[in-house]
Amino acid sequence: MKVGIIMGSKSDLPVMQDAADILKVLGAEFEITVVSAHRTPERMFQYAKTAADRGIGVIIAGAGGAAHLPGMVASITHLPVIGVPVKSSNSIDGWDSILSILQMPNGIPVATVALNAAKNAGILAAQILATADPRITENLKAYKEDLKTKVEETAQEMESAFSSKVDSPEN
Repeated sequence: MKVGIIMGSKSDLPVMQDAADILKVLGAEFEITVVSAHRTPERMFQYAKTAADRGIGVIIAGAGGAAHLPGMVASITHLPVIGVPVKSSNSIDGWDSILSILQMPNGIPVATVALNAAKNAGILAAQILATADPRITENLKAYKEDLKTKVEETAQEMESAFSSKVDSPEN
């Protein structure tokens, strides 16, 4: 199984690249393309309808502005869809994208990550694939252990740099 990464336009790529990058680190296969819900609805329908047949197990859909792409794709496919709200040039501080993806009607769920958080979408997609792929499971465990180690090292550095000993007052 692989992950399908789609976005509404090429201008979303700087954000969506983070999903591709983390999927590489985690050893999950993916494909990436532009699929606009508004400008190429036939392409969107075709992509969503054929995704499972092409070996896709999870779709990450990033979109800015009205951000209909994740929800529309979720309405067409049975595959899990992870929406990435993108703060675009025509965005209302990103809130339009967040609410468009988050406020889906019952029956058409879209997992939604934070604004511009394509990396988290990639990690979530890998976690979904890992339920059937022990190799990705091991890569995720190693990744999370590395995160833990980095935090512990940072904590040690800060404690050493900023800790001071207080002399006890003599009586």
